[in-house]
Amino acid sequence: QVQLVESGGGLVQAGGSLRLSCAASGRTVDNYAMAWFRQAPGKEREFVAGINWSEDIIYHSNSGKGRFTISADNAKNTVYLQMNSLKPEDTAVYYCAAKSGSWPTSTTRYYDYWGQGTQVTVSS
Repeated sequence: QVQLVESGGGLVQAGGSLRLSCAASGRTVDNYAMAWFRQAPGKEREFVAGINWSEDIIYHSNSGKGRFTISADNAKNTVYLQMNSLKPEDTAVYYCAAKSGSWPTSTTRYYDYWGQGTQVTVSS
């Protein structure tokens, strides 16, 4: 079992920044690749970024490339998503997810565990 707890969401003006955190716990956290997804009202959940704990496999979606940065602190079992230059279209619930193996993927069905989500709202 892996438990994931997100934090760091909130309300921010366009152009601002937020850093989301995902604290992972469980016996075998190191055996999982991690990712951030987001879901806006009325839309499907979409991949934002993925990483493994050694940080040698990192993917960013086109929507966040150049603005969002995923990172992982293995010692703290915590994954971060630094979001800069936020836009109103970034408004969504952001979820942390874990899948077995070292390779993150953009496909939601491959992920075994999900956090409860944290709301990010960007005002114009």
